[in-house]
Amino acid sequence: MERLDGRATWQVSRAHLRAHSLLQELFADAGARAYHYRLLAALDEAGAVSQAELGRVTGLDRSDVSVALSALEKEALIMRAAHPTDRRQNLVSLTARGRDELLRLDAVVEQAQTEFLAPLTVEERAVFLDMITRLGREPDAGS
Repeated sequence: MERLDGRATWQVSRAHLRAHSLLQELFADAGARAYHYRLLAALDEAGAVSQAELGRVTGLDRSDVSVALSALEKEALIMRAAHPTDRRQNLVSLTARGRDELLRLDAVVEQAQTEFLAPLTVEERAVFLDMITRLGREPDAGS
């Protein structure tokens, strides 16, 4: 449809659906979930953090974080411990097994990147990533 084909928002939505579908399929094949990957990656970068902070950094709803952390804890991928100064909070951290799982899932995400970006040249991929990163920022976040 010509009316839609020339619209950036339409094309970004189509690309999002393709990327999301690809990631979901590859994560399912790997016996994992995208939420779990996002949480493991955030813990790897941030270290031990509160559950509330983990929700903020990942942009996930608190109840979704709680459910996902329970599943990750059951698999011994994360551990929760009492906060040393605030008994109302738990600190969540990655276990060695969680780091191994994160590395395994990094390969899944890398495969998704390769498949998703296959129509582009190496140079186009770099330009695309720069552009999409800028488009994903809030307008006042600068360039």
